[in-house]
Amino acid sequence: MSLAIILLVIFAIIVFWLISLYNQLVRLRNNRENAFADIDVQLKQRHDLIPQLVNAVKGYMQHEEGVLTKITEARSRAIKAEGIDAKILAEKELTSALGGFNVAVEAYPDLKANTNFLQLQEEMADIENKLASVRRYFNSATKELNNSVQMFPSNIVAGMFGFIKEPFFDLGDRQRDDLDTPPEVKF
Repeated sequence: MSLAIILLVIFAIIVFWLISLYNQLVRLRNNRENAFADIDVQLKQRHDLIPQLVNAVKGYMQHEEGVLTKITEARSRAIKAEGIDAKILAEKELTSALGGFNVAVEAYPDLKANTNFLQLQEEMADIENKLASVRRYFNSATKELNNSVQMFPSNIVAGMFGFIKEPFFDLGDRQRDDLDTPPEVKF
């Protein structure tokens, strides 16, 4: 009878140990999923902000481009103008275009579109910083899960219940190569 009790106690200890390992794996998997939910929130914010940023840039560039296009076209006509009357007319047009540009610059020294763009750019940088932070947390949670899935003896329980090594949220080889290349800024 004492041998049966000893075997039963050993069996119970092994069962509780397996349950504990299984629960630890579930906790780590849920922690990883929660970390990705945080990433998802930041990605959603970034996805929502990108169209605003693009529209601000388009609006600003259209404003600047419209004024500069008028100046450039008026200048071109002034250079090509032949005859006194044509030159006077072309120069009036150029002066008018320059005046419109100067009025716009004087009236809005810090153009609203530019301010809006800078604000959106700051928001984007903030979201990118938050995203980097939650990616680090996610990768930490992934590392903990992967360690448990791969290390003995929890790897036995992991294999029995279908826990697998999960991928990290990294840049990938192509994006890592892109980081080595300086960005090209175009306006």
